[in-house]
Amino acid sequence: MKSTSSRIIAALLLVIPGVAATYGFLAMKDAFFAQFGPAENNPHMLWGKFAGGFVLFAIGVAFIGGWTFFRDRKRNYVAPRFKAKRKPGGNG
Repeated sequence: MKSTSSRIIAALLLVIPGVAATYGFLAMKDAFFAQFGPAENNPHMLWGKFAGGFVLFAIGVAFIGGWTFFRDRKRNYVAPRFKAKRKPGGNG
């Protein structure tokens, strides 16, 4: 049986990228809708905030998607085309 601390660390490994992806999405949303605000408050797109949000969003989603894919591959839940390639003539 796994210890409680290792389970907490495993949960944090998924929560931290999830929070980063959420913050990235919100940053992109804020940057996009800032251009529709009052004219005296810089009525243009905040490209730096949008790019930073996109990077955080992409990293978070890629990490969680990759983790899910490799977990499913290990448990043999994926389609045959995604299964790990075996070496010909090998024992495994």
